[in-house]
Amino acid sequence: MTRRAPINKKAKPRKTERVERPGDGRWRICAVAVLFGLVWLALWGRAGYVQLVQGEWLADLARRQHLAAEFERGERGDILDRNGRQLARTVRFNSIYVRPVEVENRDAVARSLAEGLRKSASEMRASLNSGRNFVWAARAVDDRAAHEIAEQKLKGVYLTHEYGRLYPNNHLAGQLLGFTDLDGKGIEGVERSRDGVLAGGKAEFVVQRDAAGRRLYLDAEGREMDIDGRDVTLTIDAHIQDLAEAALARAVEHHNGRAGTCLVVDVPTGEILALANFPFFNPNVYRKQPVDVMRNRAAMDIFEPGSTLKPFLIAAALQEKRVKPESRYFCENGKWKFKNHVINDDIHSYGWLNVTEILRYSSNIGTAKIGLDMGAQAYSGYLARLGFGERTGLNLPGEGRGLLRPPREWRDMDVAAISFGQGIGVTALQLAKAYLCLANDGIAKPLRLFLDEKAPDEPGQRVFDASVARSVREMMIEVVHKDGTGVKARIDGMLVGGKTGTAQKALPGGGYGKNYLSSFVGFFPGDKPRYLILAMVDDPSRAFYGSTVALPVVREVALGALAYTCQLPVKDAGVVEQAKAAPAVPAQVQTAAAVSGSHAVVAKAGQAEPVAEADRVPDVRGLPLRKAIEILARQGVVPKLEGRGAVVQRQSPSAGDPWPGQAQPFTLWLKGYAES
Repeated sequence: MTRRAPINKKAKPRKTERVERPGDGRWRICAVAVLFGLVWLALWGRAGYVQLVQGEWLADLARRQHLAAEFERGERGDILDRNGRQLARTVRFNSIYVRPVEVENRDAVARSLAEGLRKSASEMRASLNSGRNFVWAARAVDDRAAHEIAEQKLKGVYLTHEYGRLYPNNHLAGQLLGFTDLDGKGIEGVERSRDGVLAGGKAEFVVQRDAAGRRLYLDAEGREMDIDGRDVTLTIDAHIQDLAEAALARAVEHHNGRAGTCLVVDVPTGEILALANFPFFNPNVYRKQPVDVMRNRAAMDIFEPGSTLKPFLIAAALQEKRVKPESRYFCENGKWKFKNHVINDDIHSYGWLNVTEILRYSSNIGTAKIGLDMGAQAYSGYLARLGFGERTGLNLPGEGRGLLRPPREWRDMDVAAISFGQGIGVTALQLAKAYLCLANDGIAKPLRLFLDEKAPDEPGQRVFDASVARSVREMMIEVVHKDGTGVKARIDGMLVGGKTGTAQKALPGGGYGKNYLSSFVGFFPGDKPRYLILAMVDDPSRAFYGSTVALPVVREVALGALAYTCQLPVKDAGVVEQAKAAPAVPAQVQTAAAVSGSHAVVAKAGQAEPVAEADRVPDVRGLPLRKAIEILARQGVVPKLEGRGAVVQRQSPSAGDPWPGQAQPFTLWLKGYAES
């Protein structure tokens, strides 16, 4: 018999467990599925919205964040003279910029920058607090200052490299060259007129960066490879330019003038070999110089030419057959009352003079009567064909048109005044272009300033018959070689033609005052011109006649240019000494020629220069250093050089001495050498 367990009466009864129905689990699964489905639909909707609606905008934001377009500009082209010498070139310089948002202590950074850059701390602090994301601290700083700033490793301060202009010859042709701003844009002169050629191109680079802004790689696809600017070659010869500037400066300073201009033109080609202005302008420090000094006076200043206009009147009258060289005019003994005005002849009083003598003695009365015989219509037509009243076509900034009124506005007194160079306004370039017509046998040719521009194929416009132009040139030779106003321009062994000018300057309120513009134009040689040289000195005070003030400038430049190109004639020792004694011309003598004959010797350009006797030392003073060394090298001599110039100032042994032995040195002292 089995025994039953005892019953605990106090035990609680068990709870009855719930039994799930078969449909409860499926409901929960459906609920979860619906929830996930809604989330999934929301995600797909969001993705669709982002891609279809916001896609382009977000892609643009991503490109801005991770990609950036950076630009690089090519170097600006050089400006060269006709021999390849650099007149302007591009150099790399340091610049410092700041990103103010990255600067932690702006006051400390401002003080450090101000100390290193020699600026005001308050100025630097104001720049940092300007609210901009990019601030230039300084541009074109010297290497020492850049190194000091870089060594401090200031956060938010960066050193970068830029390109700027350097003019290695300082003031040489400064007004002609002009200058650029810090961004490399041409502002004045050739830098401005040829900016489209000189300026470098721009290349675009695509830079990928990470979130910190670090560059990851450079995509050069589509980069413009040739982005550097092209060089510009001028017709200017740096050596002749230096000669012209030096001679002009001495004349202006000696006569207490206000300013001056000198032009040298190669007659066969019309190429401008020198265009000098004084006071000088150094484009390296253009911000520190007066604005008035920057002006290219040869192109911009308009003046009354005075007597330098008379050869064109004579040529026009000969061309129109109104006069002959032997035609005579009564010059009223130096004073002529005409139309309530008095016309005077300076210095001398003349009675009857023929046309040649009128030009030789520069008679105002004689030329006025010739002009009245010509008439306004005919005379103004020739002046217009010579280029007066129009720009020369050199495309220089600010070039003046001059002043040539229509002939219908000319009264009789106007005709008389314009005949001797009053009542008409011209520029130095216009006057040089007009004289170039006479030098080229009556054919008007353009002046040239750029060798890289194609020379015109046209022969030029004929203004005067060749016989007329030669006749006027013969008269200009008499101005120099007879008892005319230009006798001081003589060069022994060479015919020289020229014309002086002494023009009273008009007053602002009308009439003429006591100030003058002195000028001289010369042909070298006078019968077959190779060089046309023009000089003007504005407002001289010690003297004012063109024969005294401007003529010596032209002669000095002519001697230097002829010696430089081995065309200076040498007749005998006396001629050499006379050439040496020319005012302010350092040893302009026979170029590498011995004093060995009584006949004149002229070395043409492109030919070998005259050589010395085998046992005698040649005279190389006044020559460029390169030519002097070439001459000595032919004799196996290597000279010792003293100084840093480019022109030989003195030599030892002297010219004409026997050649020294091998143990004896041959020494050349260069221009600019100062003995202690």
